[in-house]
Amino acid sequence: MNIIKIGSQGNDVVLWQDFLKELGFYSGLIDGDFGRITDSATKSFQKKHFLKDDGVVGNKTYSMAYKLGFLTSDCSELEASLFKAHHLPKNEYAFGEGDYQWICLHHTAGWNNPYSTIDSWGRDSRGIVATEFVVGGQKVTDGDSKYDGEILQAFPEGGYGWHLGIGNNFMHRNTIGIELNNFGFLTKGGFFSRVDGKKVFVNRKKDHFYTYVGTEISPNSSQVVELDKEFRGFKFWHKYSDEQIKKTFDLLKYLSERDGIDVRDGLPKLIKEKGIEAFDIVDRRMCENQKGLWSHTNYTTAKTDVFPQQEMIDMLLSL
Repeated sequence: MNIIKIGSQGNDVVLWQDFLKELGFYSGLIDGDFGRITDSATKSFQKKHFLKDDGVVGNKTYSMAYKLGFLTSDCSELEASLFKAHHLPKNEYAFGEGDYQWICLHHTAGWNNPYSTIDSWGRDSRGIVATEFVVGGQKVTDGDSKYDGEILQAFPEGGYGWHLGIGNNFMHRNTIGIELNNFGFLTKGGFFSRVDGKKVFVNRKKDHFYTYVGTEISPNSSQVVELDKEFRGFKFWHKYSDEQIKKTFDLLKYLSERDGIDVRDGLPKLIKEKGIEAFDIVDRRMCENQKGLWSHTNYTTAKTDVFPQQEMIDMLLSL
């Protein structure tokens, strides 16, 4: 079913009106026009079933209707085709209000395998550090695409983990995190390391690129992106793959329906106003006041995820 709300028209609205009428919430015409009467009936249905009574018929409202046996739902089929569950142990995530209003894009600063990413979160001692979704990428050393674009869900809908670094507040508990398997910034000719407690640059092959853990990348690699100017102090970056970006687009569209989040708001809207500078604007109050989709770079200057790769920009503007 498509997401419907006031102003929507068509067969989905007809089915919804008929459903509401069967339950006694709706007394108007079955005309396929989602007007004020349908909106009021929808809110009454949502309120009775402890849903967010916003009048938007998205995945949660459809799911409740499906449980009541009046509507068919393709949500489970869509989920099965889009992502797989690879859940953390129950003590590695928490449950919040379930009132998702924001989405935040991240990259893992690590390898390509989303299974390994989630498993490492489950083994570490940092507490409930995780995002709901992880999107696999290419292996930086040889372009192995086994996991490229594969989406895993790290915990059930309604859960949350630490990923924003802004404390245990309402915004953190109600922001969906998406991690892209990607190393982030690259350095040319060597990499930074700590020697005797000091940060030093370790020289290697002058024409080659290196990840922050010292992984060597050929200068001819298609996975190296050179920006026109530095972003957060770096000009070279590990490329988000075409398949990652495509699957992230599909995931964002799915989440916009599942949780009623307008993914065109936030960073995409800011890009239209400010261009690529939008990725470098840091203002937590801005993010809090504008529901929608943001990058982790918009929350803090200490983060570099995600960077303004042109294909990423094009995808965000196409939402």
